[in-house]
This record gives sequence, structure tokens and C-alpha cells, in this order.
Amino acid sequence: MRPYLEKLPIEPNASWSTLNRRLDGAIPFQWHHHPEFELTLTLNSRGQRFIGDHVGEYGEADLVLVGPNLPHTWSSSDKIDPAQPHRALVLWFRHEWADQLMGDLIEFQRVKALLARAHSGLQFSAPLGEQLQPQFEAIFTLPPAARLLSLLAILDRLADDDHAIPLASRTAPHSAPTESRERIDRILTHIHIHYAEGVSLDELADIAALSLSGLHRLFLKHTQTSISDYLTRLRIGDSCARLSGTDQPIQHIASAVGFNSLANFNRQFKRLRAMTPRQYRQRFR
Repeated sequence: MRPYLEKLPIEPNASWSTLNRRLDGAIPFQWHHHPEFELTLTLNSRGQRFIGDHVGEYGEADLVLVGPNLPHTWSSSDKIDPAQPHRALVLWFRHEWADQLMGDLIEFQRVKALLARAHSGLQFSAPLGEQLQPQFEAIFTLPPAARLLSLLAILDRLADDDHAIPLASRTAPHSAPTESRERIDRILTHIHIHYAEGVSLDELADIAALSLSGLHRLFLKHTQTSISDYLTRLRIGDSCARLSGTDQPIQHIASAVGFNSLANFNRQFKRLRAMTPRQYRQRFR
């Protein structure tokens, strides 16, 4: 399931974008990415959250900040109140927008630190999501200047949460040297597109213009994990989506996400999810 590049709506009177999404049916699995940060508060919904190589369950008042170009999606299993729609209150803004707006102002240093941490995705607590829900709701009714101030107030509140949970494996920080960041971005893009087909280390080294040893050092430095482990987590994350959302045979799923051996797929799945693929699927039946 390759992530597609999403083009976000441009609002005529704003420098950033919003969406008040309401779905009577399910929230579909739509694996995508975009260059903007995405702050999403999900309401009246339960299911799974997929961010990079992270797969987790979500519930009421799920509040997550996703970094630029980090593939992600939500996929619902049911509504909390069947009579009401699934809701996602979404706020999007670019890193360049934040840099220009906040500059070197000391008042925004904690917010800038928050955005640096969010490149791998951050999950905030449900109680905090519930507390901020009125501010999210109000954003869609305010005039442009007041909406901007409300967004900054929300980000300032999130910056105070030192216990936000990082979600995906780390990628290159925004402050990484340009050449280093361009290399790791090229590597990660290739991996995210081709992980199910098989990824050659020699090909990755060519893409990065590095030796094999240089490739491994760069990848470990920026992701804090090995290429093989990163690939395995991506494949297992993809398999979770297929196990929960389709009736495909497990052996077919193992092959489709890039495992040549069913035994190895079962072993890696149990290592990362603490249960077998069959047990995982049964939770959604």
C-alpha cells in the first residue's frame, strides 16, 4: 500500500488549512503523505492509527501531530455513538510557515521544539484532547485573524505536554544539514515506495551516493534503527491494515507485504505485536 501525495485545500483568507471531516460510514484506510504538519483531533470513533512504521489503536479524543511527509492514515472499526458521524478536526500548516511566523522569538521556542519532536509523530493524551476540543470546534467559526491566534494557543498548550508519545521510528531532524537530510529523505522515500517489492541495499547506496557502510551509518544516525528493522516494521504495519480490513489469506498478505517466508512473517509479527497474525485478525471479527 504505497502512500500517495495529498494536495491540501488552499483557503483564500488564510495561510494554513483546516478540515471538519464528518463521515457516516467508516473512516477508510487511505495511506498518504504531504509536506504540511497535520494536527488531528478524532471524535466519536475507534479503530487503528498508522503513522510511518507505527500501528496503534485510537479512541475518543485521539489527538496526534504528524510531521511533514510522514505517511499516515486512520482506519475506523466502529463509532462510539452509532447515531452520530465519525469526526476528524484537522489543522494543517507548513514548517516554513511556522519558521516565518515565529522566527527567533523566545516566546515560541517551546512550540518550535514541539514541531521538531513531531517529525516522527506525537500522540497526546485523551484528556488533553477533550480539554482542547472546544478550541478546535471554535476555530471553524472564527474570523481569519482570531483563527490564527487560536491555532497558536493550541500549539502553545501542546508544547507544555512533555509526556507526548513519539510514534514512528525517528527520521532526520529538520535541523539536519541540508545534504544529510536530502540523502536520508531520498532513502526513506524509496523504502516507502518499494518496501513490499524488496529493497536492495546496493540500490539504496546508489540513491544516497554512499558506500554500504556509509549508508548504514547515515540511516542509523537519523532513524535510530537499522534498515532491515525499519523495513520489517513497515511491512508488519501494512500487514496489520490488511489483516484488520480485508479477508485476504494470511499467506497472501505475508507475500504481498514483502515476506518470502510465512514462518518468518509469523515470527516477526509476533515479535512486534506480541500475538500471531491470526490472533490479531480475530480482534476485528
